[in-house]
Amino acid sequence: MTALAAALKELTGLFVEDGALALAVVAIVVVAGLSAALLPGVPVATGAVLLLGCLGALFANVMAARKH
Repeated sequence: MTALAAALKELTGLFVEDGALALAVVAIVVVAGLSAALLPGVPVATGAVLLLGCLGALFANVMAARKH
């Protein structure tokens, strides 16, 4: 059972290496979903939230990693 748990941990690590970045992306997707629900006639707003939010989160993560 320990080998299976270790394998699952490694597999999870492939997709979620940095918890803060993953959490930021999930939050951005939630905000984009709210934007799509509240402003259905303006899909560009949702796209902008996704694009700028993800780029901002990535940039912040890179700058934080650069300091270490």
